[in-house]
Amino acid sequence: MSDSKKPEITFKYIFNYAYNPVYVNGAHGGLSPRGELVMNFYLERPPLPEEIRHEINPNGTIGAVTSEEPHNLGTSMVRYIDTGVLLNYESARNIHFWIGERLKEMETIEKAKAAMNSVEQGGVLTH
Repeated sequence: MSDSKKPEITFKYIFNYAYNPVYVNGAHGGLSPRGELVMNFYLERPPLPEEIRHEINPNGTIGAVTSEEPHNLGTSMVRYIDTGVLLNYESARNIHFWIGERLKEMETIEKAKAAMNSVEQGGVLTH
């Protein structure tokens, strides 16, 4: 009887000392001139002021804001880009498949959470 074990390969994961996962809530990109997928990941947030000027109250405490720099703080947003990736067609398809599988797992978890919340809100909780 022959041993029909399939060939195997082991991948060892080596992390750069500076490895630091970051939260992203969007991406911007497109195709490069070479036909590769370019994705620049960003964190979207309100801008921080460069400078804020306050009046001083008669008792010496800080009073109301009198001016802000830049002046358009209330009407602008920042998309902070820290990371970007370039993917060839095969890598993009493989990652697309991998993300699809993770999304299926997340959907299962979300459905279970929704079912649990429904039971809790109905006043019937079984553990």
